[in-house]
Amino acid sequence: MSSSALWQLSATELAGLVATRKVSPVEVTASVLERIAEVGGPLNAFVVLDAEGARDQAKAAEAAVMRGDTLGPIHGVPVTIKDMQAVKGLPTRRGHKLSDPAPAAEDCVAAGRLRAAGGIILGKSTTTEMGWTAVSHNPLTGATHNPWKHGMTSGGSSSGAASLAGAGCGPLHLGSDGAGSVRLPSHFCGTIGHKPTFGTVPYNPTPNNGHLSHIGPITRSVADNELMLEVMAGLDPRDATSHAIGFKRGTRRDVKGLRIAYSPDLGHAKVDREVADLVEAAARVFEDLGANVEKVTPPWGPKGPALIRELWGPALISYVPKDARAAESMDPGFVACLDDAAKLEWKDVSAAYGRRLAYAAEFGTWFESGYDLLLTPSASVAAFPVGRQRPEHWPQHDWDWLVWAEFSYPYNLAHGPAVSVPCGLTAAGLPVGLQIGGPRYADPLVMNAAGAFLAAKPFRYPWEMA
Repeated sequence: MSSSALWQLSATELAGLVATRKVSPVEVTASVLERIAEVGGPLNAFVVLDAEGARDQAKAAEAAVMRGDTLGPIHGVPVTIKDMQAVKGLPTRRGHKLSDPAPAAEDCVAAGRLRAAGGIILGKSTTTEMGWTAVSHNPLTGATHNPWKHGMTSGGSSSGAASLAGAGCGPLHLGSDGAGSVRLPSHFCGTIGHKPTFGTVPYNPTPNNGHLSHIGPITRSVADNELMLEVMAGLDPRDATSHAIGFKRGTRRDVKGLRIAYSPDLGHAKVDREVADLVEAAARVFEDLGANVEKVTPPWGPKGPALIRELWGPALISYVPKDARAAESMDPGFVACLDDAAKLEWKDVSAAYGRRLAYAAEFGTWFESGYDLLLTPSASVAAFPVGRQRPEHWPQHDWDWLVWAEFSYPYNLAHGPAVSVPCGLTAAGLPVGLQIGGPRYADPLVMNAAGAFLAAKPFRYPWEMA
């Protein structure tokens, strides 16, 4: 492979080549930057692309190799950081025109750990405004486009991360997820998005949103996803909700004998037929691999829609207090969401937090009753045009995108791990994701199942089909 094609390789492959001096971090970074220059413009997936900074980091990484320094597990591998997290020297705008444009004084924990492990930080990827929605536009940078079809949403709120991953613009991308924001864009863009067990990756400053938000990796391979998570995971005093369990990559890649539940709708969700058919076929793959797959309707499923809607808007209010809002500068859907949330009384929101704890207990107890994993669609629809909260063929609403994302937020409410893996393409050539989820701390099992599935049903990107 020529050095100009290094962008096609996985992080795992690139780190191995760098460590054995078969390629240099400078060559790797140059190849990825060339790929970004070739396809990245129409995607509009960067808030800041720090190309010169990346080249400087790559030169320093090459010097470390030549000195014989001990190298980190992703030494010389390019990484992007979602613009909800801080990177030293770069602004953190969060898709919001009224945000402070001053450069951050230090890295967030996750970015700092990626940098310390040898990662080359390319810049900040786009997000929806304050991460409020799962469609890929914001007032600050405009629309981020799907790498499979321009003009279609890449999802959100980790919009740029998934778009860049799906386009081959680097192997490792940092996302965050409050109701599906790692998994939903991965579903739309054909990437692997893992929302780990809550607290696995420290999040600082810790969001004041009821412990909904998690940090997770978006990649094109399961091995890369696990590698990135292992680097970021572990206790940190800057996040009081983080834990010391961390994450360790496993070696097992089979699902024989597992008891796996499959729910096409969680007992309440509407799902487009094409999506439903692809996910049902994916569930049958697990049967072929030796798992015991049982079609179910979890009793906790229908309790989710009312609960998330009572929690989502109020959790966002603290981000933009009423006296700091400027409707003419903000996403109209975000303003509508905040306005609806302001109509709720505190006693109702407080009661919803109590029901959320009961929901999480029921969720965990249900898994404990005998299910190892749960398979569902990652979302109900394939990518639709940018600028919309819902596809045209769905009933419309000022802000409520959650109606097509009913499968993802249960894992935020209950803090369990879930991953979206690509399971096929629609007739229009748009990716569809299968969500594999489990109870808290089942991350290794979830990722093992993801690896087993993709080994049995590989997913190919456009450049691999040429």
